[in-house]
Amino acid sequence: MTPAPRVPTVDDADRPTPTLFRRMACWMYEGMLLFGVTFIAGYLFSALSQSRHGLSNRLGLQIFVGLVLALYFTWFWHKGQTLAMKTWRIRVLDAQGRALTQALALKRFLLSWLWFAPPLLLAWLAQLPVMTTLTLTVAWVLAWAWSSRFAPRRQFWHDAWAGTQLVHEPLPD
Repeated sequence: MTPAPRVPTVDDADRPTPTLFRRMACWMYEGMLLFGVTFIAGYLFSALSQSRHGLSNRLGLQIFVGLVLALYFTWFWHKGQTLAMKTWRIRVLDAQGRALTQALALKRFLLSWLWFAPPLLLAWLAQLPVMTTLTLTVAWVLAWAWSSRFAPRRQFWHDAWAGTQLVHEPLPD
């Protein structure tokens, strides 16, 4: 049974958007945490599938890790914060200041792939070398982050399109 969403308060509507620096620092920390999550997921997949080589069952591994990431993010965003978001005192809410439903968290997860999908798709279609792909991806991430300056309330575009928002989480009393 899913617990009831957090009841919105007047304070939620007035919380400021965290600075771009804080959001990107949280993003980087999340990436370090996800290294562990994907490592454990990959190990679990190889143990369950009895894979003896890193490239065997590659598509299955990619799908499995993708599902693990979807579960990780939708679960924690539904609760309001991932561990990285708690560390940087950032909370994700819907546009009205309420906790996300699991469906809205999944929508945000799918839209958040805009951080990586465009440069990776271009690299795949053009069969670009790895270093060019890495450079293109880093440039895209920086441009995507910077473009949030032009989005409503300076939110990331995937948040604006998903109907979600990142807000500053004050220190507990």
